Amino acid sequence: MARFSRRRLTRNPARGAATKAIIAAKAPVSPTSPQPDAAARVATKLPSTRRLRRGPVANVLVMAVSAGIVGTLAIPAYAFAPGSAGPQFGETDVTKLTKAQAQSVEVTDDVIAAPVTKDSYDAVTGAEIAAAAEAEAAAEAARVAAEEAMTSYAASYSGPSVGDFLANPPYPNFDLASVYDVATSYIGVPYVYGGATPAGFDCSGFVMYVYAQFGVSMPHSSAGQGDMGTRISEADAQPGDLVIMPGHDGFYAGNGMILHAPYEGASVRVQPIWTSDYYIVRIGI
Repeated sequence: MARFSRRRLTRNPARGAATKAIIAAKAPVSPTSPQPDAAARVATKLPSTRRLRRGPVANVLVMAVSAGIVGTLAIPAYAFAPGSAGPQFGETDVTKLTKAQAQSVEVTDDVIAAPVTKDSYDAVTGAEIAAAAEAEAAAEAARVAAEEAMTSYAASYSGPSVGDFLANPPYPNFDLASVYDVATSYIGVPYVYGGATPAGFDCSGFVMYVYAQFGVSMPHSSAGQGDMGTRISEADAQPGDLVIMPGHDGFYAGNGMILHAPYEGASVRVQPIWTSDYYIVRIGI
């Protein structure tokens, strides 16, 4: 067993005198007791030279408590939250990205080669605006003039209409030669847009009026009239067949010719077919 040596205490005369002076100062003073002398009063003002002594066990306890306080302050606040171990408290993808290292991004070739475009605009000058206004005014004037012409046109004709012929066709026996002969009787009739009587024809109005006399009802449209028949080759074409063009039609007159109502200011006439953009249609087959 280890032997502990008893620590010897040394006496300090000055410390003993000071202690006695303090005790004397704290003792109750009676009126009859003698007052302390000056030396005793001075001794009471001397600071105590006794120091606080701690043993080894006290030092260990102080160090343990200090370490516990420091460790508690170092723990994050969320460590104390109940249930913080659940998945909802886990690290998010955004948080992981903030902690990620350098990353690389691949861009496909089609993105790299994507064309770059920019907006563009056209400025309109004052002269162009004025020209557009003049064109609009001219178109309106032409419309009014055509309306007035149709009014006078209707008033100038009192003969049978397309409807009259369809109700009682004068030529019930249909054949191409007869159709062409009737059509030639209207050569010289002026062109009138929308016209469908001998007072004035447009292209499809002319064809419609002639075929109505044979009991054939047609729309007032070149495209619609072309859809009514069967396409045939030009080698098989005969006078009385129809020549269909984009937006225009007439009667085939033989030898590459057409009988038609051509345009405003002209009259029904026969002339060579001037374009290759056409086909031949026969009605009744």
